Amino acid sequence: MGVRVATAKETEGIERAIMERGTPAATLMQRAGNAAAEIIAARCAPGERGVTVFSGTGNNGGDGWIVAGALRNRGLACRVISHGDLRTGEARNARESALVAGVEESEAAAADSLIVDALLGTGSTGEPRGRIADGVRAISALKTAGAGVVSLDLPSGLDASTGWHDQVVNADITVSFGSIKRGHLLARDVCGSIAVVDIGLSDDDATGLPLLIDSAWVAARVPFIPSTAHKGTRKTVAVVGGGKGMAGAAILAGEGALRAGAGLVRIVTAPRNEVAVHAAIPAAIVHQWPETPSGLEQLSIGVDAIAIGPGLGSSALTRDLVERVLLAWTGPVVVDADALNVFEGDLLSLAQLLRGRPAVITPHPAELGRLLRMDTAEVVASRFDIGASVAADLGAAVLLKGTPTVISSPHGHRYVSAAGTAALATGGSGDVLTGMTGTLLAQISGDGSGADPAEVAACAAFVHGRAAEICGPVRGVTLADIVSAMPAAWSLRERPHDPGVLAWLESFR
Repeated sequence: MGVRVATAKETEGIERAIMERGTPAATLMQRAGNAAAEIIAARCAPGERGVTVFSGTGNNGGDGWIVAGALRNRGLACRVISHGDLRTGEARNARESALVAGVEESEAAAADSLIVDALLGTGSTGEPRGRIADGVRAISALKTAGAGVVSLDLPSGLDASTGWHDQVVNADITVSFGSIKRGHLLARDVCGSIAVVDIGLSDDDATGLPLLIDSAWVAARVPFIPSTAHKGTRKTVAVVGGGKGMAGAAILAGEGALRAGAGLVRIVTAPRNEVAVHAAIPAAIVHQWPETPSGLEQLSIGVDAIAIGPGLGSSALTRDLVERVLLAWTGPVVVDADALNVFEGDLLSLAQLLRGRPAVITPHPAELGRLLRMDTAEVVASRFDIGASVAADLGAAVLLKGTPTVISSPHGHRYVSAAGTAALATGGSGDVLTGMTGTLLAQISGDGSGADPAEVAACAAFVHGRAAEICGPVRGVTLADIVSAMPAAWSLRERPHDPGVLAWLESFR
């Protein structure tokens, strides 16, 4: 099944559904613990002192006992520090089985042992308290002293739905069971690398939840460019952008379009920008902004998609230009930056201009907030959900940039791209993405497949993020480096997952 992104409540609903079909809670716990043990055995080096599990009182603590038993059966020394009496029968049975296997109960962690955090599970909220808080502090001290830490389901102290955390375990690896939680993606730094393992959940039970996309998903949707291709079959993209003093935004969007495989790029920009654009992208054809109806007609001849907005500037003249372009051009379009800002509080007018065509808007949270007259913080807090209603109102896909990027379809589908690093948090990064999205929209919308523009946008977002990951640590990486990494990013090659691993998100801290 594909990996779904879930809140704590949604995770509980998925698990309840599979149990109602006859899978006992104890079986799910056994699958989770065994899968986590496989990750630890494959990825970690417990050493001679083995593993110390910090166990809580709920089913997450039961998972920890199963991990300890499974690793003990592999010949590793394993001990468990309990932080309260286990509350469920399944967890108590897991403890008894582990003790029979030779797992020790202990009051303190062995020096140099690998730490497994099984204190709090998905359903926990708020700051850790009492003995659990003591356990979190103890793990933190061991981590500071050099111990490796693996958290089960999520780092203890992290809210699975909101990503809120104060007193929290900082994990090297987090093993998430069946789905990935919103909190993982909102607080990547405390999770370390994230492995999503298969515990037998059904995709049918998660219908409607956002889908975490990966290389294989993207590769299946990006059109192959055959050896017989020419610039016409690779499509032509027009970038309308670059007001006075802002040629760079249009240049970066044009570069993004070319790096995504466009056969020809036209850049339509302010008159004084022509020389700069020609110098930066000799392959591009450069036009001045159209001033007459005949100029608009010329703009659309031979064009397969238009990307409008990067560096246009916010003014009444910009609004007029955007409206005239969108009225004259009825084909695929990507709307970004200032082409969105000029519709502040006027979503209906933008919707009337976009309906009936393949369209994508690519705002960051502040731009979407302006469009909706909503605080940016409110947009950020609802990033997984807000795009769906906007997409339905616009009749267009919404690519909400950020950590993570969430793409929403007018038909209710949602996709999440967790690819990328903070190297993308730099001026011009969104302009590159706009050009990439324009190219894919031109190529896929023109192939007669009827592909969902949200899927197109998701593919562009993933490769954009993948290019940043290829560049490695954030410091020292520029946008030019990310653009240069595009050929490798488009190869979409990925190391095979360990058996039973549905997704692996690498840590870049």
